[in-house]
Amino acid sequence: MQAEAIRIRIATAVDRAAMIPVINKAFAIETFLEGTRTDEVRLTGMMETGSFLVAEDGPGRIIASVYVEIRSTRGYIGMLAVDPALQGKGLGRAMVEAAEDYCRRLGCVAMDLTVLSLRPDLPPRYRKLGYVESGTEEFMPSRPLKDGMRCHCIVMSKTL
Repeated sequence: MQAEAIRIRIATAVDRAAMIPVINKAFAIETFLEGTRTDEVRLTGMMETGSFLVAEDGPGRIIASVYVEIRSTRGYIGMLAVDPALQGKGLGRAMVEAAEDYCRRLGCVAMDLTVLSLRPDLPPRYRKLGYVESGTEEFMPSRPLKDGMRCHCIVMSKTL
């Protein structure tokens, strides 16, 4: 994916309908949770607390998104989603870097994110972007875990 072929911008309410299928496809790998990752109600609530950045391809189709929230002097990123057909091409990295730049411009000195313990593939990916494990948190799922599954959140942080 060539950087000049995409445009990253702040999402608006109009973008929610296009964001939902991209997010749900990207999170379909999380088969340990019931249901889909997001819907109109969840996205609306998140957009009231923070913002989403979206990446558009040349024709203007949303192909990735990431949630960003300012928490005092720290930025928080979550729900990073890249269209599965475009994964592995640097778009996830570009979204994280755009979120970091967004938070830096708003006065943040550090970034935080959480990954689920049931996704052991994620900490190494974020370590490559400069994040380090900084703690754990209780997992407060917005949708139920499948029977017999246990999960916690791994907090990862980075100084900007």
